[in-house]
Amino acid sequence: MSLKQTITHNLLNILGWRTKRHIVVIESDDWGSIRMPSKKVYDKLLRAGIRVDKCHYCMNDSIASEDDISLLFEVLSSVKDKNDSPVVITANAVVANPDFKKIKESDFSAYFFKRIDEGMKEIKGCENVLSMWKQGQNEGYFRIQSHGREHVNISRWMYYLRNDFPETRLAFDYGVYGISTTITNEKRKSFLPAFDFENNQEESIANNIVADGLKNFENIFGFKSKSFIAPNYTWGKSLERTIANYGVKYIQGSQISRYRNAEGENNKCRLRYIGKRNDFGQIDLARNAFFEPSENQDKDWIDSCLSDIAIAFRYHHPAIISAHRVNFVGTINVHNRDKNLVLLKDLLIGIKKQWPDVEFMSSDQLGDLITKNNE
Repeated sequence: MSLKQTITHNLLNILGWRTKRHIVVIESDDWGSIRMPSKKVYDKLLRAGIRVDKCHYCMNDSIASEDDISLLFEVLSSVKDKNDSPVVITANAVVANPDFKKIKESDFSAYFFKRIDEGMKEIKGCENVLSMWKQGQNEGYFRIQSHGREHVNISRWMYYLRNDFPETRLAFDYGVYGISTTITNEKRKSFLPAFDFENNQEESIANNIVADGLKNFENIFGFKSKSFIAPNYTWGKSLERTIANYGVKYIQGSQISRYRNAEGENNKCRLRYIGKRNDFGQIDLARNAFFEPSENQDKDWIDSCLSDIAIAFRYHHPAIISAHRVNFVGTINVHNRDKNLVLLKDLLIGIKKQWPDVEFMSSDQLGDLITKNNE
């Protein structure tokens, strides 16, 4: 970690809820979303001139297969904390993906989605994934929480599909919505921040979508999600009100997030810290450590993450680690999964060695602890 990064990490950890306990939370986004459907589709897009090889999400991120889940669970269950509890990942999941067939049949006049409990049954090697998620939750190492309904900005994506944007349409034809702005030749905003609205009408649509997502979440999993994280850490105040009405008490995210709060107004950056409350009584959970080896294979992620954790503990904060799903899937690139699972286990062993009294918690468990201590 550079001197500048060290100073920044220390400054961002000054504020927030404090505890003398060594608590580690691992938050993992994007479960359930289908970013790149298959290696075959990846190869076709690359041959068509879309530089998917320049984006680590396009290169590696796909639906997690039964093999992916099984291997991840082996790692999580192999390390126990001071209370003999296994490592738990907070798996932030969307509950739907675009229904490309129905959208095309409507001649792009309407948007349709397919719930994950239906869609996964249609994917070879993923037929039993949802039941595995639920098993992992019952056994204490996989805690499912809400990441919205789908990981796509519907209003923005549909606009580009209806107009003359050939790369967007080509990607659609292969069942892909998530071509990054860093690799497209089209001048456009990202399709990934689902709740990045640009006017009052889109704000209303976003609030309806997040409400529908939380209702579908409860229908699929049988419980309300206590915590929530917006795709790409972008949302507005009205969304906080909506999710509060559906039982969300804790908002995950980065220490600095993008906040949309008025028609035509650009996203504002907002400082967040663990324990901060908003106008609706919801508690912020802010990530202060990072394990994202898929992003940069040359970086020493174990040393970096342990340093992040040490800084958090120095200020008596829980360590909340960001570790996206892309790090643990091998559908497109099995080496990505296998290498990163080894790194994950080494990281967990390193945490246990350095802090033998560590306690592993999910995001909602940490939120409950903060709430209890503030009463």
